[in-house]
Amino acid sequence: MIILPAIDLKGGRCVRLRQGRADDAVVYSDDPVEMARRWRDEGAEWLHVVDLDGAFQGRPAHLSVLRAIARAIAIPVEFGGGLRTDADIDAALDAGARRAILGTRACAEPEQVKSLAARFGARLAVGIDARDGRVQVKGWTETTPMTATDLARRMEGMGVRCLIYTDTSRDGMLAGVNASAMDALCSAVACDVIASGGVTSAEDVRALRALRRPNLAGAIVGKALYEGRATLAVLREAACA
Repeated sequence: MIILPAIDLKGGRCVRLRQGRADDAVVYSDDPVEMARRWRDEGAEWLHVVDLDGAFQGRPAHLSVLRAIARAIAIPVEFGGGLRTDADIDAALDAGARRAILGTRACAEPEQVKSLAARFGARLAVGIDARDGRVQVKGWTETTPMTATDLARRMEGMGVRCLIYTDTSRDGMLAGVNASAMDALCSAVACDVIASGGVTSAEDVRALRALRRPNLAGAIVGKALYEGRATLAVLREAACA
């Protein structure tokens, strides 16, 4: 497993939301590029960058920030939020993202994912955000009847090689990881899965590793790092132990 520090962008700043609520944000830095350098210097192998304004507006709003981050650091960046068209995906990759993350579009237009997966290969991931097992879209403002495991199987069938699964009820709450939900999703597919939401401590990372799912490729950590609940070094050690 690798640990991916999260940089969530809102109004050009690094923030963290509680359960994805736009009106419940804490600002941690006015300089996303400097934050990216910090995580690189602490040993990050990947960065997870989310355009929150893009997710809520339905179109990317922070491509210039993504470009600046990609120019400043050598480690790969995955980027999502508001990528609703082919042009949006191209723009994110052109701005320096190693991997573009589809969310709402994958649920709304699943048949189109097959051609996108064939075109972009490993440079495309699908984010599956769920509350109580049901998929959420449009910046987590709408809950659909579709289950996370059903969507995961469908995306894998379309050729998607990487899924990012977020338990939205845990995100930003420092409440611990939902290991049972991660286990269920990893058992439903063979492609890589990255865990997100509630990863707070080395114990959470060890709980994920204890699932012994070979396709559990990594875990995204945000608020726990920003508030000093854990260090990247400690989490990386737990991920490799």
